[in-house]
Amino acid sequence: MEIQEALGALVNQAGVKTVYSEPISVDGRTIVPVARVRCGFGGGSGRNARYKEAEGGGGGGGFVARPVGFIEIDAEGAHFVPIIDPQSIAMGVGIGFGMGWVLAKILFR
Repeated sequence: MEIQEALGALVNQAGVKTVYSEPISVDGRTIVPVARVRCGFGGGSGRNARYKEAEGGGGGGGFVARPVGFIEIDAEGAHFVPIIDPQSIAMGVGIGFGMGWVLAKILFR
């Protein structure tokens, strides 16, 4: 597979339906799931300075989609409802306490 084909396939995967799923309609309300999508890729090649014929290369990529909320549409209008991730909140609080502890140790020796 050529690089252009691979990049084209990746871009097609990262389309609108990946971020906004198919709407779901129930009792006069429409729910549209929303996700945060990230993708990345890289590659490289090189030669061995000692052995002129020794060279190599490689590449790879990744794609992650994570639900973040939904859009609720009803007769009153549309609004975004976030999904609260307790693990992310706990990690943020832990990092905050850790940084505070480190700063306190540095500032109040």
